[in-house]
Amino acid sequence: MTLLGAGARLVEAAGGRTLAGQELDAEVSKAGAALAELPAGVLFARMSVDLPSVLTYLGAFEAGRAIALIDPALDADVLAGLITRFRPGAVLSAPETPETPAPSGYTAAGGHWVRDSAEGVEPHPDLAVLLPTSGSTGNPKLVRLSRGAIMANAAAIAEVLGLTADEVAPTCLPLHYSYGLSVLNSHLVRGATVVIEPSGVLGRGFWDAVTTYGVTSLSGVPYHYEMLRRLKFDPAKYPTLRTLTQAGGKLRDELVAEFNDKMRAVGGRMYVMYGQTEAGPRMTTVPAERLAEKLGSAGPALPGGAFSVRRDDGVETRHPKIVGEVVYRGPNVMMGYADDESGLAAGDEYGGVLATGDLGYLDADGYLFITGRLKRIGKVFGNRVSLDDLEQAVRSASVGIDVVAAVPGGDKVVLFAELPEDDGAKAICKDASRALSERLHLHTSGFDVRPIETVPLLASGKIDYRSLEGRI
Repeated sequence: MTLLGAGARLVEAAGGRTLAGQELDAEVSKAGAALAELPAGVLFARMSVDLPSVLTYLGAFEAGRAIALIDPALDADVLAGLITRFRPGAVLSAPETPETPAPSGYTAAGGHWVRDSAEGVEPHPDLAVLLPTSGSTGNPKLVRLSRGAIMANAAAIAEVLGLTADEVAPTCLPLHYSYGLSVLNSHLVRGATVVIEPSGVLGRGFWDAVTTYGVTSLSGVPYHYEMLRRLKFDPAKYPTLRTLTQAGGKLRDELVAEFNDKMRAVGGRMYVMYGQTEAGPRMTTVPAERLAEKLGSAGPALPGGAFSVRRDDGVETRHPKIVGEVVYRGPNVMMGYADDESGLAAGDEYGGVLATGDLGYLDADGYLFITGRLKRIGKVFGNRVSLDDLEQAVRSASVGIDVVAAVPGGDKVVLFAELPEDDGAKAICKDASRALSERLHLHTSGFDVRPIETVPLLASGKIDYRSLEGRI
């Protein structure tokens, strides 16, 4: 199994270098050969959005070397904890500051930390990629994804998006983030071009690259689309850009409709998707031609996958309109989690079945609608409320708040609204509290809406809820 379809190209926007054909194959093989010389065990790769990181990932995949993709901005203490628990053969592109010397048992060499001992747990032969379950804080487990899961998901995404070798996709998202990684995988397997540009959709360099290289698609999470709306994004300015994809959380229905209309007006298309890292990562795509009709839906399962809903009594059903925990079955489901080095050798523990932890229902056409998270629950005076629903209620209350994050705060909910911290913002926050009070018939004191200059984000573009919990 190979991720490099015939004709696949990598373009490094910063240096203008292009790798394709035999030269690309040679560079990937060279990277794989270097990794094969490292001590046994998983390899930790701190994945920047650059050509060396992409070649490292592809080299490991093609050489059959299990690799964990790590956020280069990961807190030093969290990284140290992961190294202690998993004893990687090496930490690639290791931190290079006096404050972060190589940990005990490792030697700095060639920009990497290489384990001194040659002995280590051999990962399961099917294991290809490991991704942390959380972002810059916490004590993450690693999601174990097999080569088959990665390939199956890449092929299914390429099929539903109609990807061909003519596509030119930029690196809109971090490569250690499952959504960003899947964009890379799904284009390369179809022999398409990937433009490596690190500044992201909110950077000027990104849009220069869109024009220079004839980029055909853009991928983003809800925050990106909120910002693009503020920036008055107009696809007519970019004649080659004709596909938008959105995942990484639910985008407001009105914004889905707005961007869908923008793309249709120029002969383009928009796709809304749903997924989790544990599913390698995507599970659904709403067909572009049915997006307006199925507004609010996450779409049907990808080819080869299927959904059911688990009721409170544990019975699974596909009967329309029954709300319960969403259960997914497909070849892209993870092998399981790893808590430490010993877990790397484990085989497939999930059998292609993933209980997502999301609440939702299926309609008569088999389209999935997500209604919330089992664990995204807060309490207001003892009443259980969905934090996701509260965020959506604030955004739709027409009080002037577009970006908001809700976290539990004891017997109330604290909502951080992205607003300038002045008297006007305080008034808007009071309006939001009243709107929630009227909607849920609970006293306004149960909804503590606070202005914040910028809602903190993880590298993936998702809201950093852990950071906000620490501010209460």
